[in-house]
Amino acid sequence: MTELTELTAVRLVEGYRKGEFSPVDAVRAALRRAEEIQPAVNAFVRLDEEAALGRAAESAERWRRGEPAGLVDGVPVSVKDILLMRGGPTLRGSRTVSASGAWDEDAPAVARLREHGAVFLGRTTTPEFGWKGVTDSPVSGVTRNPYDLSRTSGGSSGGSAAAVALGAGPLSLGTDGGGSVRIPGSFCGIFALKPTYGRVPLYPASAFGTLSHVGPMARDAADAALMMDVISGPDPRDWSGLGPAAGSYADALSGGVRGLRVAYSPSLGGQVAVRPDVAAAVRRGVEGLAALGAYVEEADPDFTDPVESFHVLWFSGAARVTQRLGARQRELLDPGLREIVGLGERFSALDYLAAVDVRMELGRRMGRFHETYDVLVTPTVPITAFEAGVEVPGGSGLRRWTGWTPFTYPFNMTQQPAATVPVGVDGAGLPVGLQVVGARHGDGVVLRTAHALYATGAGGVAPPRSSPRP
Repeated sequence: MTELTELTAVRLVEGYRKGEFSPVDAVRAALRRAEEIQPAVNAFVRLDEEAALGRAAESAERWRRGEPAGLVDGVPVSVKDILLMRGGPTLRGSRTVSASGAWDEDAPAVARLREHGAVFLGRTTTPEFGWKGVTDSPVSGVTRNPYDLSRTSGGSSGGSAAAVALGAGPLSLGTDGGGSVRIPGSFCGIFALKPTYGRVPLYPASAFGTLSHVGPMARDAADAALMMDVISGPDPRDWSGLGPAAGSYADALSGGVRGLRVAYSPSLGGQVAVRPDVAAAVRRGVEGLAALGAYVEEADPDFTDPVESFHVLWFSGAARVTQRLGARQRELLDPGLREIVGLGERFSALDYLAAVDVRMELGRRMGRFHETYDVLVTPTVPITAFEAGVEVPGGSGLRRWTGWTPFTYPFNMTQQPAATVPVGVDGAGLPVGLQVVGARHGDGVVLRTAHALYATGAGGVAPPRSSPRP
């Protein structure tokens, strides 16, 4: 039943309800798909077939009785190996993390998925401690792009993006501190949402502080909305988490975009050089919104690139996450991570607070911007996927991953919701992503805008080859 791997989570739940197929069928198909793609793409750190099939059988019995446990009962889900999941180690892509220990606690979003009956297939790959915008690590090696195995999947949630793109479960749980669900979502042709900070609770707290969000990675916006209805509930372990959502995200998708005020910024006021085929695909997506009745205006948010301040916050977080390590353990780190740790250790408290000031001013400016516009639309990334195994494109002259992600990390600094929607491919057949940014707490508007793109056919790309080969 390999065709089950092509179905969305929404469609799987509908099929379970109607008795068309069972969770056991869907989970077997997803596991088979994961095993098939793993040698070529390297999306998973670990698969747990026995536990997954056991949970699938329990789900099938609940559906037989007409008593599903929740909204995603029986849906195959993967989890990035940054978030705690009881029953196995969370190695975070690092040889400095010991696999020994009880590992008996779920992160909040994982706990909510478990309560709703999700079936966990396994853990997906991440760069070490999620530090960069591509996915390779000393523990798991390189994760590759489903559309071209010589290219990167993006990161840091690259394993999750590749798994969803290739049918190894329709849902995955990722994290985003500077673009880490949106970058691989764009490169791998799937939907991904970075919710408003605190909308999805996080525990343990990230060493990168309030830059780091938890969010859904899915086939489309409807699947992400379903997942948000599960994972957005409060958790007492997160002191910065928000209260309950005002309503169902899935129910809010039907509002359409007629009358929506859309600011379209092709290049953040000329600050970003965007590849022509990327720019053209994003413009076609924007034209699709206008055709649906949205009021579209070219307008740029009023800020200059905050990369230096982001680096102070990000590099300080890297120093914090590795602070406990001795000299011998530091030699085990990804060399790029070791370099930014050294930079982060040199910043003072005053440097950090100055960066916080920049962040607060950026947030103020975006708050005022959204008094005029409901959403901001930009490219997600100004390029498409480049060669695998490197932090920056060859010949670019760039030093760090932030050099090619200028559309993503500013909105971690402002804590706004932001999603990537696939809107086409470049001349090499590699996916292009369109980013939708909303005001803080405007997650529903972001999802509704993205859903409208899918409904018109402007969102989505043809799936990659079903059987990638090394």
